[in-house]
Amino acid sequence: MIILNILTGAVLKEQGESIGLHSKATVAPVAKIKTHFRNIHDDQVSDDYYWMNDFFRKGPDADLVIDYLNKENDYTDAVMESTTVLQDQLFNEMKARVKEKDESVPYLKNGYYYYTRTEEGQQYFKFCRKKDNLHAVEEMLLDVDKMAEGYPYYSAVGFSISPDSKLMAFAVDTVSRREYTIYVKNLVSGELYKDEIPRTSGSSIWANDNKTLFYTAKNPITLLSEKINRHTLGTDVKADTTVYQENDNTNYIGVGKSKNGAYIFIQSEGTLSSEVYYLKSDDPNGVFQIFQPRIKDVLYQVTALEDRFLIITNDGAKNFKVMQCPLHKTNKENWSTFIAHRADVLLSEIDEFKDFLVVSERKDGLTQLAVYDLNNKGQHYLDFGEVTYTVYPSTNVEYNTDKLRYGYSSLVTPSSTFEYDMKSKGRSLLKQQEIVGGYDLTAYKTERVFAKAKDGTVIPISIVYKDGFKRDGKAPLLLYAYGSYGYSMDPTFSSARLSLLDRGFCYAIAHIRGGEEMGRYWYDDGKMMKKMNTFTDFIDCGHYLIDQKFTSLGHLYAQGGSAGGLLMGVVANLEPELWNGIIAQVPFVDVVNTMLDDSIPLTTNEYDEWGNPNEKDAYYYMKSYSPYENVEEKAYPNMLVTTGLHDSQVQYFEPAKWVAKLRKMKTDNHVLLLKTDMEYGHGGASGRFDYLKDIALNYAFLFALENIEK
Repeated sequence: MIILNILTGAVLKEQGESIGLHSKATVAPVAKIKTHFRNIHDDQVSDDYYWMNDFFRKGPDADLVIDYLNKENDYTDAVMESTTVLQDQLFNEMKARVKEKDESVPYLKNGYYYYTRTEEGQQYFKFCRKKDNLHAVEEMLLDVDKMAEGYPYYSAVGFSISPDSKLMAFAVDTVSRREYTIYVKNLVSGELYKDEIPRTSGSSIWANDNKTLFYTAKNPITLLSEKINRHTLGTDVKADTTVYQENDNTNYIGVGKSKNGAYIFIQSEGTLSSEVYYLKSDDPNGVFQIFQPRIKDVLYQVTALEDRFLIITNDGAKNFKVMQCPLHKTNKENWSTFIAHRADVLLSEIDEFKDFLVVSERKDGLTQLAVYDLNNKGQHYLDFGEVTYTVYPSTNVEYNTDKLRYGYSSLVTPSSTFEYDMKSKGRSLLKQQEIVGGYDLTAYKTERVFAKAKDGTVIPISIVYKDGFKRDGKAPLLLYAYGSYGYSMDPTFSSARLSLLDRGFCYAIAHIRGGEEMGRYWYDDGKMMKKMNTFTDFIDCGHYLIDQKFTSLGHLYAQGGSAGGLLMGVVANLEPELWNGIIAQVPFVDVVNTMLDDSIPLTTNEYDEWGNPNEKDAYYYMKSYSPYENVEEKAYPNMLVTTGLHDSQVQYFEPAKWVAKLRKMKTDNHVLLLKTDMEYGHGGASGRFDYLKDIALNYAFLFALENIEK
């Protein structure tokens, strides 16, 4: 297969031939150079591909941008042409493992059991309910399969049922920019009301009067969540009342409701500080009261019980603690300790019930659940028995219950939903993801190992491989990570990943700094002026895996998306010879230019994560690692870069500019591919099977590099 030689590049180098001569596209696309200068902090930088922003800005070169992206797509298709059979095989193989006709675990709310179900051959789902018991007649509330007909992208979210169970609000995005229109349906008559609320975050909250909705409105340019509005059914949406407006453009805002139904909360939160407002759900036209005015470097979230509020906060508690206060005295001076701070345990979430609390924690890099009895003050932990796993509260909408639903998964255990009796401590498996065709858990092994970073920090790595794997350095290994925003990459199961493992690959997740796997300290050590730790941690994990003979030089691959795509860009610059191939998905690679442009969606929300480049020190630090800024004349690994034209999180022009600059500067014959999805955004395809085509492309790229033909 010619493509195998194209991708490895070795034979071509010996023959002195160019890669382009072996594909239908004789040469890779060459982007036009149009000089544009950035001047700030006495630093002048030429940005030759600034014009690629024009489709986003509706500028004069918008058509030229589309033409360039299409040419890159054609080139990718040509280079990967001889893997098309393999891609089809992989897609069908992964799709065949998915149970097409399936149903979620029903949950009970106000006398109705709600669930989604999928049908054979359909990309989406039906949202349904049954009254009183699961043997009752089904009510189909939304047929999303039918609603999505004719749309290349369709996302229906935010299903919100009114307290009397007669109305449902839901939201739809057909562009993939996470900008939703809210609709309201009468569940008794089936009527779709004329109330349509555009440009929202998608979620909405009912007041207890069954006619008032609170929702988050977005700025149409920046896509920032900037207002909480109140809508009364039957009135003109343009006359909706703004009940809260966020004046700090570094904060995200949202609206929610306490599980006991008593309060509506507005949450305003940035990376460093937060603020909560509350209103009784029985008084929708009342005025929201401030819970505690925001304090610099203090985060807090509020949970309502019947007799008090609980507050999760980092005030004097790096890893967070739980405080409590009376319902009528919410200022900080009225807070008292409920769960004290622990230096070795990150406290992340509370799930409240009438008689119990379930606290989600992290210790030694692993998730855990603690159950607190509010009556006798006792506490116990759930035990799971695997060395590396993920556990989390599942759908728990009922307040007056002793039953906890939780989800469990590991690199070898399919996604499972358990019900746990918090009184008797008994548990039952309600459902485990079915792998069509059968799945033998014992045929795969998982390990948790620890690499030492250059500064002595110990980095956990979760690893999975097929039974029979030998640590002799001969196996290929794909190393994945994210490492930003305090988002932890927990080890979970993927049926699609079996196609990788079954072909001899080892798969590893590096739990690098910038996430929160090891606590809040872990996050703080991988952001702002310590961001470089994220990148060097990943490189050190790569060296460790080679040293321990999980793989070897020439067989190590890296993958990351979004901020993890930034990671890919940096490690490609810092140590390109370590990786035989890199997959960068929707990569955030033009850090400085994006963070200097506050018209780009979400930029200002990111200042506390990356820094504000309008400040000199932050500018030069970001410039020191930004992948686009640091492309050099040297050899780079084989690279597959993917993006979406309508991406609202990382705009398409970041990876497009990066690839164009790499093409101009790199000195190797390795493959560099840019694949732009012209119909989707940050999350890729919306259907439950289409995303498998992207995975098939990624895997085919890796397999070609390893001369794996089928």
